Amino acid sequence: MPLDQSTDTLLKNIAAQGGPALHEMPVDTCRQVFLQLVQNLQGDVIGIHNCEDREIPGPGGNIPIRIYTPKSAAGNSLPVVVFYHGGGWVIGDLETHDNMCRYFANEAGVLIVAIDYRLAPEHRFPAGIDDCIAATEWVHANAASIGGSSAKLAVMGDSAGGNMAAVVAQQLRSKIAFQVLIYPATDFSDQDYPSRTQFGNGEYFLSSEDMAWFGGLLFGGDDRGTDIKASPILANDLKGLAPALTVTAGFDPLLDEGKAYADALGAAGVASEYKCYDGTIHGFVAFPGALQAGVDGLRFIAERLKAALA
Repeated sequence: MPLDQSTDTLLKNIAAQGGPALHEMPVDTCRQVFLQLVQNLQGDVIGIHNCEDREIPGPGGNIPIRIYTPKSAAGNSLPVVVFYHGGGWVIGDLETHDNMCRYFANEAGVLIVAIDYRLAPEHRFPAGIDDCIAATEWVHANAASIGGSSAKLAVMGDSAGGNMAAVVAQQLRSKIAFQVLIYPATDFSDQDYPSRTQFGNGEYFLSSEDMAWFGGLLFGGDDRGTDIKASPILANDLKGLAPALTVTAGFDPLLDEGKAYADALGAAGVASEYKCYDGTIHGFVAFPGALQAGVDGLRFIAERLKAALA
């Protein structure tokens, strides 16, 4: 299948600007550029009932979180979704994914708790994932105090955040009711995935060089890629995990490992739904202001999330 029209147009516009690739920028500059890109492509900022910034205790100090209460909030026992932003464990923050969280809160009728975990290279693996695990445990223990139900607790993230959602679902399997993995990275081992070569040459937004740069900053030369807290697909036992929705993009270097993890979950007896948006690129759900696939993907995920936590 070819690129869809809106994705083709976006990629041509990005190429025409001639800017540096992600891995060619200093980390601070890359963070600023990514935020600006998302804000330019996310569409109008979505209104919400309430948005509150707080801090909770974590393994390396307090962890900033942002709690989104939907417009449809009724009662004090809403389903809760813990959200981990993407950005290669290096870029991204509460602001880059603010509008996405607003959308899911409103459209799925859930509380969203977004986690501002520690980033590399200032804080290398496993600092970020340890923050996500600790924050999710806090949300489970304190759900009632924020108007949520610990019995209806989901985890969700995109890209690196999808990786973290998968890991948290494994580490806290008895506490998680549903997991949403949006174009997740699942494997830091030397396993060969053809999509990394086919779509990693830099033409489709995320490149293999970008991914190598992120990985180098995350691990700092330590060979930790086969740790299941980095590569959830390497876990020995996936039985008994929460039902999962995995969403991928057809022109994404991470396509094959996302599908492989969805298939592995299904093979282990987990209720595993897989959906690929064939004509678009990594990151598309963050770009609904420019990509029709982003609009469609957000709607589809929200529908599945709402049904799973009803």
